[in-house]
Amino acid sequence: MLKVENLHVTVENREILKGVNLEVKPGEFHVVMGPNGSGKSTLALTIAGHPKYRVTKGRILLGEEDITALSPDGRAKRGVMLAFQNPHEVEGVRIIDFLQQVLVELKGMDPARAYDVIIEKARDLWFKEEDIYRYVNVGFSGGERKRLELLQALLMEPKILILDEPDSGVDVDSLSIISRKIDELHKNGTAILLITHYGRILQHLDPSSFMVHVMKNGRIVLERGGEFVEEIEQKGFQTIFEECGCDE
Repeated sequence: MLKVENLHVTVENREILKGVNLEVKPGEFHVVMGPNGSGKSTLALTIAGHPKYRVTKGRILLGEEDITALSPDGRAKRGVMLAFQNPHEVEGVRIIDFLQQVLVELKGMDPARAYDVIIEKARDLWFKEEDIYRYVNVGFSGGERKRLELLQALLMEPKILILDEPDSGVDVDSLSIISRKIDELHKNGTAILLITHYGRILQHLDPSSFMVHVMKNGRIVLERGGEFVEEIEQKGFQTIFEECGCDE
């Protein structure tokens, strides 16, 4: 599904990723953890094709296709979706208009049918019908913004969903529904790459369902099963790095 090979990335002439290797097979669930500044969000944004992040070495494959130089919309059309850490407000664009266009353009759905599907999925994520007539993210709380990102994912059904810190700025109630919908997407066949620096959201998920990759200074230095999250939470990253000899 997704393969990152020896990926080196610079931002404003500073190297952030220094040889990342990662493979996500169809339907798999992978979690990338690490302290702030380790390169987690850079990895997510680079895979999605953000123009600010320049690949200087290595490549990104989706299936057999090299997408390293592909535009963000080209990647999206091939099934790559990024749920942002801090989704932006889009003044003047109503949620319903945006989502209807997505379903019409990407899935060829009739607009009336698209409307019904959006309403149904929105209610599952605690949105009222009047909520989807608001402008995208304008005046939304952190939890509402993250739930709207998940609504887009549920409608688009991407091949791979990259979640950049979906637990950031989210209250307990929203965290619960977000984790359930992530699990639903995974069980329905979407490959998941979840970026986080602490394990709060992972406590709501079955540790046997995902693999953990730990980043430090732009590299993946450890790969373990989901149960490793508990050890990270107990010891902290610094102790983990010292014990594995990754602190050198």
